[in-house]
Amino acid sequence: MCFVEKVSMKKDTRKPNIPVGKTLIVNKYLITSLLSLLALLLLDSAVLALEPDEILIIANGNRSESLAIAQYYCAKRGVPAENILTLRLGTKLNYTISRANYEKQMAEPIRERLLSLGSSGHIKCLLTTYGVPVKVGGRGPLEGQVDKLKQLRGLVEQEKHELEQLKKNGSAKQKGNANRKLALLQSKINSILGKETGASVDSELSMVLFGNYELYRWRPNILKNNLVDFSFNSLMVCRLDGPQILIAKGLVNKAIIAEKTGLTGIAYIDSRGIAEDRKRYSFGYYDQSLRDLAAFTRLRTKLTVREERTEKLFAAGACPRTAIYCGWYSLKKYIDAFDFVDGAIGYHISSWEAVNLRDPNSSQWCPAMLKDGITATLGAVAEPYLHSFPEPKAFFMELYNGRCLVEAYYRTKPFNSWQLVLIGDPLYRPFKKP
Repeated sequence: MCFVEKVSMKKDTRKPNIPVGKTLIVNKYLITSLLSLLALLLLDSAVLALEPDEILIIANGNRSESLAIAQYYCAKRGVPAENILTLRLGTKLNYTISRANYEKQMAEPIRERLLSLGSSGHIKCLLTTYGVPVKVGGRGPLEGQVDKLKQLRGLVEQEKHELEQLKKNGSAKQKGNANRKLALLQSKINSILGKETGASVDSELSMVLFGNYELYRWRPNILKNNLVDFSFNSLMVCRLDGPQILIAKGLVNKAIIAEKTGLTGIAYIDSRGIAEDRKRYSFGYYDQSLRDLAAFTRLRTKLTVREERTEKLFAAGACPRTAIYCGWYSLKKYIDAFDFVDGAIGYHISSWEAVNLRDPNSSQWCPAMLKDGITATLGAVAEPYLHSFPEPKAFFMELYNGRCLVEAYYRTKPFNSWQLVLIGDPLYRPFKKP
């Protein structure tokens, strides 16, 4: 797991992600949404909660099981059958889709469908299903940037030379400034080369109604800490997927059972004993958030709470009746500690834990936890960096306050057009208010 300093990037206007002819239509869609804002400001958050008819289900029309899961969800959750959009994504169970095919086969038809609905059928959430690709590839190098690239590489060499001189007699502040300049230059080079422009399909789909935006690294999630529950043109996206088709279907069944009977069991919180660090998104910050989560879980729920506060992880078989899990850090090495109850929610803060989501033999945490019976989880399809994860305390507090799964996720995850993917029933509300 890496921690990186955020680097500001200028918006790239050279390569639009939406056809120029559609821009006015998207603006009209946004204006219609803005006109509804005043009324929504006066409504209670419960009134604004996600409804079944606000979900558009994305299925692979070339895979019968993908469509079957979409239809199953409609039947179980009362989503209108006409809210299924079938796309021609191939007969193979592809995990990755190229950037060009994503735009042509996914983004364009989804955008067309959403815009055709207008204000009469406002969709807040997309639900992708087993058979829909999980990861979208990078965009490749930008054209016509040879001279710019040469200039930037020259500046990098200059900064490296200056940094070497500062190591001898420079102050800590001077060294810090030099490192930041070097990082900014390198990020501009990486952007031109198309590095780190891949993402999870679901995270990219959150911005399918946006116009031009830079594909390098991440874009801010405007739904985070949204006080009025208003999405503008940003979409929530969730996924029914996993190592087997029955596992994907089971995510719905287990969520409904937990809603009817109540989520009971034990919350297992695994911090690492790292000293608190007030620097946001640092290792110490996240570790303290895990300890805070344990405290708030005791206060806000009836769940028993058990903690591991050292570098050790919960041992194999040590966590019966797991209802909540959150912790770290075992990279791509799942520890079979948990006996998940129906409705269990949890995630492991670690890189690359959803790289092979459909592999039943994977030791990555997401597929392994899904195979072991968890009802909802999240993970990364590529290196996400620490600061892209929802803060544990904030995420679970949204659930404790009565939010559904996908709302809790989008109110706490920092970025879209990046690496995380949420797996589970978007409507699942484990702590629904009476």
